[in-house]
Amino acid sequence: MGQSWERVLFAHWRVPAAALRRVVPERLPLDEFDGSAWIGLVPFVVRALRPRGLPPMPVGSCFPEANVRTYVTVDGRPGVYFMSLDAASRLAVAAARRAYRLPYFHARMSVTQRGSRVAYRSERVSRDGPPAALDAEYGPAGETFAARPGTLDHFLIERYRLYTLDQRRRIVTADIHHPPWPLQPAGATFARNSMGAPFGLDLPAGEALLHFAARQDVAIWAPHPVAD
Repeated sequence: MGQSWERVLFAHWRVPAAALRRVVPERLPLDEFDGSAWIGLVPFVVRALRPRGLPPMPVGSCFPEANVRTYVTVDGRPGVYFMSLDAASRLAVAAARRAYRLPYFHARMSVTQRGSRVAYRSERVSRDGPPAALDAEYGPAGETFAARPGTLDHFLIERYRLYTLDQRRRIVTADIHHPPWPLQPAGATFARNSMGAPFGLDLPAGEALLHFAARQDVAIWAPHPVAD
């Protein structure tokens, strides 16, 4: 499928690998950088969601989404493991759960642009998920740049596949294609952030590494099992 991601915040925290190992499937090897595993909180807006080669759907093609993620490498290929994904579209939640086996939850969400700043609010309402909420304001705080290979920025953000497990506990992957991220340094304030609480993780506002991206156009391929 194709989609565009807009008003993207990447907020990252150092986390001891042992803390993530409790909540990430054992079959997925955790990535570390500079002696730490990392957890990311990424709120953004999805636009023009569509089957690849077709126009956007008339309903459910634009909505806010926020994911909590960490980083794994399987067979030498780095990727993202999504710990949770919240979206304001019930249709998108149901479709992604079924097609990609991802832990999506429906949330009540709003996004307001205030000059260069984005006011972002999310409160999970899915009954089958633990409570999680976000109330943040963020925006760019510097010039656009591309992350250089070997840097922490590149390690955290330039990832081109996702990994999850299917109902048979097999590793499943899907390729994510897009140009390099047009990143900017970011500033953010968090009035509320309990997105890490379901995993027993505190995400202190003052310890976050922050990046912003205005837009990214993305193609996501169908999932398939990783050969053993």
